[in-house]
Formats: sequence, C-alpha cells, structure tokens
Amino acid sequence: MAMLEGIRIVDLTTVIFGPYATQMLADLGAEVIKVETPGLGDVSRYLGTGKPDPTMGSIHLTVNRGKRSIALDLKQAEDAAVLTDIIATADVFFHNIRGKAIARLGFDYESCRAIKPDIIYVHGTGFGQDGPYADLQAYDDVIQAASGTTSLLPRVDGNPRPRYIPSLIADKVAGQFGAQAILAALVHKLRTGEGQHVEVPMFECFTAFMLTEHLRDATLDPPIGPAGYPRQLDPARQPFPTADGHLAIVPYTPASTARLMELLGSEDLLTSPEYAAAKAAGTQMTLIYEEIARRTPAKTTAEWLAIFAENAIPAMAAHDLEEVRDDPHLTATGFFRRREHPEAGGFVEMRPPVKYGAARAGELGFAPRIDQDGEAIRAEAAAHRG
Repeated sequence: MAMLEGIRIVDLTTVIFGPYATQMLADLGAEVIKVETPGLGDVSRYLGTGKPDPTMGSIHLTVNRGKRSIALDLKQAEDAAVLTDIIATADVFFHNIRGKAIARLGFDYESCRAIKPDIIYVHGTGFGQDGPYADLQAYDDVIQAASGTTSLLPRVDGNPRPRYIPSLIADKVAGQFGAQAILAALVHKLRTGEGQHVEVPMFECFTAFMLTEHLRDATLDPPIGPAGYPRQLDPARQPFPTADGHLAIVPYTPASTARLMELLGSEDLLTSPEYAAAKAAGTQMTLIYEEIARRTPAKTTAEWLAIFAENAIPAMAAHDLEEVRDDPHLTATGFFRRREHPEAGGFVEMRPPVKYGAARAGELGFAPRIDQDGEAIRAEAAAHRG
C-alpha cells in the first residue's frame, strides 16, 4: 500500500508553491484533485514548452504528475456546488487564493468547516495574515527580495547590485513547508479526529529557511556580530579550477584540511605566520581556498577526484546542467527514466528521492489534461451527495 493511499486532497493552488507541495503528496499515494480554471487551467501548465499542446508544458509534467483535473468556474453557482460536494469527500483543502477573494467565493475556512467539520484547510499565502503585508501579492522574486536573499551574491562578489538566486527557490521551499504542514495536520487528525485551519506563508517560510545560518551572530540579543554566515559568503569559496574543468572540494574539519594541504603539497601553509594571523582573525579559510585554487590546475578533474576519494576528502566535479542527466550515480540508482506521456509524448521523469522500507514504490501517474477527470469527479461527488 502506498504511504498516503486513501487520503483525498482538493488542490486549488497555482504556479509552483502549491502544486509542488501536492505533487510530493501525490507521489506518496494521495489522491490529489486539481481544480482549475476552465479553458486556461493552472499557470503551471505553461511553464516550459508544451508540444504539441501548450497546456502541457514540460514543468507541468513534473509538478502536476499523478493528479486528477477538474475545471470549475467557481463564480458560477453550479460549479461552486460541485466543489462543495468534492470538499465534503476530502481530507484536505489546499488553496493559495487571497483571503478576501476566497471568502467572496464562499470557500473560507468557516464555510468549508460547515461542509466538512473535520476538514484540514490549508491556506498558502504570500505573507502571514496577521501582518501589514497580508493582502500583498507574492511571487518568488518578491520573497527573495523581502527575505534579504538578493543581498547574498553582492556580499560574495562585491558587485552591489541585488540579485536573485536563479531558481524558484522560495516557491519550492514554501511547497516543502506546505507538504510538511499537511502531513502534520493529518497526524493530528488521526490522533484526535480534529481538522484545523493551517496557514503556510511564503515570506515567513523562506525567511526561516534562509536565516537558519545567515542570521548567525545577530541571533543573540544584543547581537555580537552581523548577519551573514562567513563560510558561505567567502568570495574564495567557489568551485576550483582544474586542468580541464572545475570541482568542489570541502575541507570541513581541521584533520581533512591538513590532509588536503598535504595532498596539494601545501602543508607549510598551516605553520606559516600568515596562517596564524589569519586564524587569529577568523579568516583562515580564505587562505585555504586561495591555496587550493592555486594548486588544482596542475591535474585534471578525474585525477583529483581519484586522489581525493582515496584519501576521504569530500569532492565532486562541477557539472553543467546539461550533464546531470548522464551522471553515473543517478543512472545507477534509476533516478531518471524515460516515459511516454499519452498526450505530451516522450519525457524524462525524476523518481521521488526518498525511499521507504515499509511501502512499495508505486507507479507515478501522469500530469493530466485540463478537466481530464472532470466527468468522473462530478459523478463521484453527486453519488456521495446521494
């Protein structure tokens, strides 16, 4: 039996935050009913190229896999009644519509609790609803800016222009928190029989994620130092050049640092006055990184990796995105596999990374067409209503 088999989740979310959260739960066996706008569907359908159907974009094939789709215009009484019937059969209702708008549609928490008293009602918001930003719109760029994330690269390279991390990282982190929140609420419901209202705010989630290390000495009151984790912000801490590429090397402990310096022929650095002065100032790792960068061009990436593996030095080649699909470890573990989607054709699927010893690995479902399951879901809802 799949881990979440028998759990029904109504997913009225869009873009990445919500769909990513429910994709992880669908991977675990939950039935996820994706409620979409008729005709257009969710914005996530258009992320990446969809051929021949533009509503079946390449990113949609991942973030909405294994879900069922129904198209409903919730401003129409008939379609709103269908969603009411679906919620009556569900364990979880997850949406990321702003509070005032969902209330106008008649699906705020109190209304949904009247439909299903033990419903787990999850509201994905941009900002916590008890603060002054409550009604503001939020996207990944907005959250990266508000959380201070756009100040990180300037701290590394000295270019003062704020910049984004080139990933939908705030959306995906909030999605992870959303999935965690749903699972926690399900455990509570199993123990007590109680549903509840759950709020998952992107700003707070991502700020907690980023400041876990970057609040650093500003954690203390009064602060004893600035925010920012120096080891991560050191300009010299970058992939190191080799004769034919770059690689990551992590001398994380004093013992591994000493061993690495020996392998590089730089053991004298650790007994030099320059190193002693840097250590006293807490900047010794910059010297280490600079020394590594001077020495690594002497050999190829493969030569260094063989040496480091034999000597238990953490290291890995710096791959280009285009190379990751051919990584020998991911190939051996079956992480990537090619499948044939009924509408989109051939595509590469990433397997869920976590393996559970107590549950079989189920077959992942395909991402649906808009309203692919609408007729069946309407019939199921009507039958439940009786």
